[in-house]
Amino acid sequence: MTLSLRPQSLAGRTILILLFGFAIIQALGLGIHTVNQINLARIEQQRVIATQDVIIYRHVAAIAPDQRAALLGTEPIPSGDVISLSNSPPSRNTTFALPLAARQILRASIIGYGIPPAIRPRGLELRGAVNPTRYIVSFALPDNQADIHPPFTLPPDDEESPSPNSGPKLQLRAPMMWLSIESPITRPEPWRSPEFGTAFIVMSLLGGVMIFWAVRQLLIPVRTLAFAAERLGRDVANAPDLPETGPAELVTAAVAFNTMASRIRKFVEDRTFLITAIGHDLRTPITRLKLRAEYMDDDEQRLKMLADLDEMEAMVAATLAFGRDIAATEAVTRIDLPSLLRTILDEAGDGLPERAGALSYDGPEHLAINARPLSLKRAIVNLVNNALKYGDAARIRLTQKDPGTIQIDVEDNGPGIPTADSEVVFEPFRRLESSRNRETGGSGLGLSIARNIIRAHGGDIALLNMHGGGLRARITLPL
Repeated sequence: MTLSLRPQSLAGRTILILLFGFAIIQALGLGIHTVNQINLARIEQQRVIATQDVIIYRHVAAIAPDQRAALLGTEPIPSGDVISLSNSPPSRNTTFALPLAARQILRASIIGYGIPPAIRPRGLELRGAVNPTRYIVSFALPDNQADIHPPFTLPPDDEESPSPNSGPKLQLRAPMMWLSIESPITRPEPWRSPEFGTAFIVMSLLGGVMIFWAVRQLLIPVRTLAFAAERLGRDVANAPDLPETGPAELVTAAVAFNTMASRIRKFVEDRTFLITAIGHDLRTPITRLKLRAEYMDDDEQRLKMLADLDEMEAMVAATLAFGRDIAATEAVTRIDLPSLLRTILDEAGDGLPERAGALSYDGPEHLAINARPLSLKRAIVNLVNNALKYGDAARIRLTQKDPGTIQIDVEDNGPGIPTADSEVVFEPFRRLESSRNRETGGSGLGLSIARNIIRAHGGDIALLNMHGGGLRARITLPL
């Protein structure tokens, strides 16, 4: 027995495939959402840094140049930031140029906050550094001589125009002082927020519930078709038709199934009628032959002829019984199976007193099942008679294999049968013995009748050779 993780049912496999696909789509969607959230969080971080830096700049630029150094020690700055004054911006050897998008956002945020024209910076550099990773925003402080500046504009950063320290320079009255503010860059982690986890769990649960519900709803017609096919196999004559309603595909399948069931019923009825008609019509000539045989002078020939006619009559009776069993309409009732089995053994012992010691029952005292009592009794009687005829014993063992299945074993002491013939013997009029002697071979319909009856109950019969000799006829039936 191999252990397989793949579900065996169609619903289970469909659900597994859909859940796998949903998980991939969920992962891709959340990945794209996470990237977008990281980008938005980085933009927001840049805007906050630019706003904080321009506020600090305005405070420093608004006082006299000789008081600015003292103000740095008392200026409130965000945790982790570093503020400094120097004669030049940060060295390009130890810093790197920020991407254009980052420079644009920082610059736009500075402009958006607003700087009075009187204290606008004389230069602006936007750089980055590592170990640790940080932004460096450097403002060239004004010297409070407004007449040397044109109307208010924010000078371009160092990546958009030559550095304030290179190329043509304005003739300034004092060297520039640079205010540099270093702000650490924190890595956005949106997946750590409670909303992110909550959204993931809610979407996963809702998606899983919808998949389970949709698959179960879509497979209801498949289960309905399977149940209808099972009922048709149990009782061809009385199985109800499928309702021809619902989606177009279901209606098409129901119509095809009902048409097939109708044809099967017609075929069974025609075959039953043919068998019954032949058997019935043969009775009259057999009876006439019996009457004529009684007037024969040769006693030996008369006895042989009567024996042949008796055998023919028994075959006709078996044929009629076979036809009746196919079209049986006996009602299903609740019966006590152990009582039925003991009754069969008692009747067999009364008919063959010399074999009474070879009859036995092993099983529970009471076990109720739904069955057609007369039909089921006849099937088991056929098996018991075969066991007594060919195996000189009939031992019945009743067991319950699981909550929904029972097993009836009829065992004998005979030689068994070839394994290759274990199915052949169930064919009508098929006997392993080549003779047509009714005393040894019978009519060849007993096992066919028994299997028809058991299958009409939703079970089956199998013949198994036992170790050490003997044949076991095993019946399985649903409870």
